[in-house]
Amino acid sequence: MSEISNFIKTIMEKDLKENKVTKIVTRFPPEPNAYLHIGHARAIITNFELAKCFKGKCNLRFDDTNPTKEDEEYVDAIIEDIRWLGYEPDKILFGSDYFEETFEKAILLIKKGLAYVCNLTQEEVNLYRGSLDTKGKDSPFRSRPIEENLKLFIEMSKGKFKEGEITLRAKIDMSSPNINLRDPILYRVLYTSHHRHKNKWCIYPMYDFAHPLQDSFEKITHSLCSLEYVDHKVLYDWVINNTNVDHYPTQIEFGRLNINEYAPLMSKRYLKSLVDNKIVDSYDDPRLPTLRGLKNRGYTPKAIYNFVVESGLSRINSQVDISSLHQAIREDIKLVTPRLMGVINPLKLTIRNYPEDKIEEIKFFKNPENEDLGFFNTVFSKHLYIDKEDFIVEAYKGYKRLSLNAEVRLMHAYFVRAVECVYDENNNVIEVLCEYDINTKSGSGFNDRKPQGTISWVSCHDCSEVIFNHFESLVLNNDRNLINKNSLTKYKGFIMGKTYFDCFQIIRKGYYKKVDEKQFNQIVSLKSSF
Repeated sequence: MSEISNFIKTIMEKDLKENKVTKIVTRFPPEPNAYLHIGHARAIITNFELAKCFKGKCNLRFDDTNPTKEDEEYVDAIIEDIRWLGYEPDKILFGSDYFEETFEKAILLIKKGLAYVCNLTQEEVNLYRGSLDTKGKDSPFRSRPIEENLKLFIEMSKGKFKEGEITLRAKIDMSSPNINLRDPILYRVLYTSHHRHKNKWCIYPMYDFAHPLQDSFEKITHSLCSLEYVDHKVLYDWVINNTNVDHYPTQIEFGRLNINEYAPLMSKRYLKSLVDNKIVDSYDDPRLPTLRGLKNRGYTPKAIYNFVVESGLSRINSQVDISSLHQAIREDIKLVTPRLMGVINPLKLTIRNYPEDKIEEIKFFKNPENEDLGFFNTVFSKHLYIDKEDFIVEAYKGYKRLSLNAEVRLMHAYFVRAVECVYDENNNVIEVLCEYDINTKSGSGFNDRKPQGTISWVSCHDCSEVIFNHFESLVLNNDRNLINKNSLTKYKGFIMGKTYFDCFQIIRKGYYKKVDEKQFNQIVSLKSSF
């Protein structure tokens, strides 16, 4: 990202040049209440890469101010996913690290007459707040004396009130056109064990109060957040300007990156429901846009980085087609993965005039675009498998593969002509009988005639039977209520040789990642076939 310009980088350069800051410090502040998905990747990469660009620092700070949803499982998973992307935070911190300091800042606001304890219920608070078209109305508790507010707030912290019975609110402007400034809640009562502090606290700060303070305490220079927080910026600045902090961070908003096919899945709550309702087995299901789902499918950190960077960074939300993500992984692995022959949906092919006991060695480059990877050695024999889609009985105009009485090249081997079909009781072709031309071996220089096309194959004498997992969108028509029952299809097929590659391309089919000795996930199909 150091060589790429964007509006945040320009702001940072200007702030450094004008000595507003001396060192760039950013942070990634996830809530430990879910697994990270591809949407979070933009924020992670942006924060870490901009800090790296200016030789600054980037912290990982967990926003753990809502104990009702937080869990150590998510903390560990988030750290693991960030490291998988290739980043090591300067510090791993927690918003709860600053509970004492945040509490003291709330006391300060009360003493300055800028916060008060309110006994309105949440429903009443919402009613008094008004709407975009109507001004808010002052709480009847807004004029409480400072001493009484201090007393009640201390009692809140000692567990003297029930949940929902009382809150601490900022005293700002109930007539502000920005609803976020209409006396927002700063603290609420929650009797839930915290994942780190257990039952030490029974009051917890709201995000809009805690977050700017945490940024200040950590000397964050540029607090980068998604566009949904743009209307919260005035509250962010109000907190910073009224709590006597020593450091003034700057909040900068950028647009979210949405991917069309994943759009319905980019919700923590919905992802959890898919797992809880057994629609998918876990958060690492390859059909999910979680980072561990993408990892399990076979995506690489570099591909995700390239996808995010090439999608650009703007001040507005943007949507890209999933084909951009697919192309990013193709480009990243195309030169480093071997290309072997395999059949996804096998059909037996027998060469009638090839000797039964003859086994012939076939040698070809593992990757023609990267000859340094070396060669494959497989064998050619009388009995082979081809893909069912590579054969039809009667060819139509423009068909370029095998059909009765047509001739094709078996890749890296010989020309064969289909002469007969074997059918089952349902009239399905279960075997193709061919004849080969011994003078047409690949590389022999034979060039008198052109075949109908070239198709892949594997020898029955040198192949492994495996399962290929192919994926489609998990939901139909971008509707969460329409689960695609065909989102996972398992094919029993063959690959040449042994299954010792973690990642490879099946020629003409796509890229695959090894799950275990007998199972492979399709990472992505090829952009086109020949």
